[in-house]
Amino acid sequence: MKNLKRISLLLILITFVISCKTMKNDPNTAVSGKVDSIEAGKDGYTAKITTDAKEVYFATISIVNVGGPQNYKQLKIGDVVSVKGEKWKSEDENHIKVTQIVSVK
Repeated sequence: MKNLKRISLLLILITFVISCKTMKNDPNTAVSGKVDSIEAGKDGYTAKITTDAKEVYFATISIVNVGGPQNYKQLKIGDVVSVKGEKWKSEDENHIKVTQIVSVK
């Protein structure tokens, strides 16, 4: 009986750890697409990016998040970009906090 309780507790703990791990956002998720609009913010800007699959992402880009002014780029409407960062969803909007601007064309 004592071993059964220990095994049950261990299974619950393992389930909890696995569920927490799968809930974490991948900080290196990439998003590629065309910049449709730009909205200036306090510490940077938010670019609305539409992917080839017609998904819309609001990319928050700031000097601090990309690692300093040497990595920071000001995107323009019409640019085709690829960015990496941490994705999340709020209600019906997709967001990404950009940590790397991979390419701009």
